Amino acid sequence: MATKTSAKPETSSFEQTLDSYFGLKAQGTTVRTEIVAGLTTFLTMVYIVFVNPAILSKTGMDSGAVFVATCIAAAVSTLVMGLYANYPIALAPGMGLNAFFAFTVVLTYKYTWQQALAAVFCSGVIFFLISVFRIRQYVIDSIPNNLKLAVSAGVGLFLGIIALEEAKVVVAHPATLVTLGNLRDPATLLMLVGFMIIVALNYRGILGATLIGIIAVTIAGLPLGVAKFGGIVSLPPSISPTLFQLDFSKIGEATFLIVIFSILFVDVFDNAGTLIGVTHRTGLMKNGKLARMKEALISDSFAAMFGSLIGTSTTTSYIESAAGVSAGGRTGLTAVVVAILFLLALFFAPLAGTIPAYASAAALLYVACVMARGLSEIDWEDITEYAPAVVAAIAMPLTYSIATGIGLGFITYAVAKILSGKVSEASPAVIVLAILFAIKFAVGG
Repeated sequence: MATKTSAKPETSSFEQTLDSYFGLKAQGTTVRTEIVAGLTTFLTMVYIVFVNPAILSKTGMDSGAVFVATCIAAAVSTLVMGLYANYPIALAPGMGLNAFFAFTVVLTYKYTWQQALAAVFCSGVIFFLISVFRIRQYVIDSIPNNLKLAVSAGVGLFLGIIALEEAKVVVAHPATLVTLGNLRDPATLLMLVGFMIIVALNYRGILGATLIGIIAVTIAGLPLGVAKFGGIVSLPPSISPTLFQLDFSKIGEATFLIVIFSILFVDVFDNAGTLIGVTHRTGLMKNGKLARMKEALISDSFAAMFGSLIGTSTTTSYIESAAGVSAGGRTGLTAVVVAILFLLALFFAPLAGTIPAYASAAALLYVACVMARGLSEIDWEDITEYAPAVVAAIAMPLTYSIATGIGLGFITYAVAKILSGKVSEASPAVIVLAILFAIKFAVGG
């Protein structure tokens, strides 16, 4: 009798094609693993389709159009990252950058949202150029590490005060500027409950923790009348109210250049931190250098330009991609899966419209806490290093402006180094930027 041997399942031609393109076997992964990783990443960051329209609609932008722009920007940009750079990294409109767009550029500088979109597009063009001509590394190396950390933490604190104000946990006061709101208000209370749910679920490693928290307190608010059910599924709203609405009329003004630089600064360093933080577990980083770094940076700069054209703030790489990498994602196929899921999310516009401001604020406060961790990495032994960092971080929420915080941080750093006899530690780029910011404040505040 012939002995039966168990035959190994044959690999389909489709799987072979995927392996040939993405190098699945070389990276020690499979199609199934990449699909699971993509789903994991998507569930950790899909909250942005609810939060981004809530923030940008404060500028007068059509909420439905922003929802569609958010989904399409995330899908197309992530697809480019997956197919061109072959990275398991997803992109979407960035938290912090969307707040800067709405609360600083539009509501503080009094730009129209169309002019703000033009600034986002210009920052993306510059990001693209410094990526193509490899200037980016010089730019990154020129900025003190403590200021980089301070900007990230400061953006987090800025998001925090926006979230607290949105849910009326803090309110205006004529004597102290701000004070505690009414914690007995159902919406305020639900925001705090939602925040605690999100924190607890993320600590426990629950998949989609932030999304679960948002939906849970939204449902809880329905019988209380602080949330209104608008449905779950429908055809996507029209994107035409925000499509190709860029206005470059402010391009010759100094403030416009400051806005471009501020967006670029945050995007470049946030992107660098994400790439390094996510890819060090994938084998893409060798000897401190990332494989296909240029392709990844070009993908990110494309995202900023593309997102502005269809009607959203800066689209950038998401640190939540680390969740997918932890689930085994190693190639661009993970990103392709995320892109497909964002396209499917287009049909959930009514659900996005159901999410009340207090639920979005809960997610915003959680993101703020995550970003504020950068303060722990600052050099607390040298006051000429940590004093400028602290000034930059606390100025952002207190002046309601990321750009102002960056500017005051650079000025403080340059002056502190010069007066303490450590001028050699301040790079020419830092001194030039400090002078430019000082001029800006002197002539226009």
